[in-house]
Amino acid sequence: MPERWITAVLDTTATGGWAVARSSQGFLHGNQGVLFSRDWLKQLGLPVLFEHGIGHFDGEPVYLVEFEEAVHIDNCQWQGLRQFMLQPGFEHFRVLAYAAQIGTWANEHRFCGRCGQPTAQVPGERAMLCSHCELRAYPRISPSMIVLVTRGDEILLARSPRFVPGVYSTLAGFAEPGESAEECLVREVREEVSVEVSNIQYVASQCWPFPHSMMLGFHAEYAGGDIVPQPDEIEDARWFRVDDLPPLPAARSIARYLIDLYVARRLGLPEPVLPG
Repeated sequence: MPERWITAVLDTTATGGWAVARSSQGFLHGNQGVLFSRDWLKQLGLPVLFEHGIGHFDGEPVYLVEFEEAVHIDNCQWQGLRQFMLQPGFEHFRVLAYAAQIGTWANEHRFCGRCGQPTAQVPGERAMLCSHCELRAYPRISPSMIVLVTRGDEILLARSPRFVPGVYSTLAGFAEPGESAEECLVREVREEVSVEVSNIQYVASQCWPFPHSMMLGFHAEYAGGDIVPQPDEIEDARWFRVDDLPPLPAARSIARYLIDLYVARRLGLPEPVLPG
């Protein structure tokens, strides 16, 4: 079965196609969903910051139209990407996730980071070019490690002050320059909960558009130490039995997949599939 969503660099001088509209308040959502006629959006005559061709959905071209502000449009509302993520079976999440990352990158690179001059899209390439000093800027991907620490029938979960109340999740953190994925994992676990790990096993990865992370997911076994939450980063951390878990992250997240996969293996249940 062919992929419904395929990323591509599309020519913005072409006409027609579908578009997703984005502003500082999220994506535009109407009665018909999040895909709008590109021509209709342009006919509104509203201030547009930039436009990028981002791919094809069911064979039809899709563009990102970034508005300068969250303008009012009749029978529509703006909604954050996380809200769409929480909607089970939302078929356009991958489109919006990619659009969010391209929009963030394009917004942050409208001016050259070396000389400050305006940049322009490179035809046929996902890059912004400064014609003054010829610096090219490509979309940023930030590698991050996410790990479920296990101890037999127990798993170590923690919560950040930024989490939804009551929700516990896995540990995660960004890689530092010069670190391997495994070195980052060990350091982050040690910093966040003062625990040592061993038998690190790679599980899966997920592109995480908040705003541009590549999450590399692992399972690791507890090797020693008492839990000591990192001040200002970890509000609480504790061991939970696989048959007695607290509220968990959204089903679409790799954090939830790491948890569900380990629980399924310990309890002899069918293994879950990481959502696309």
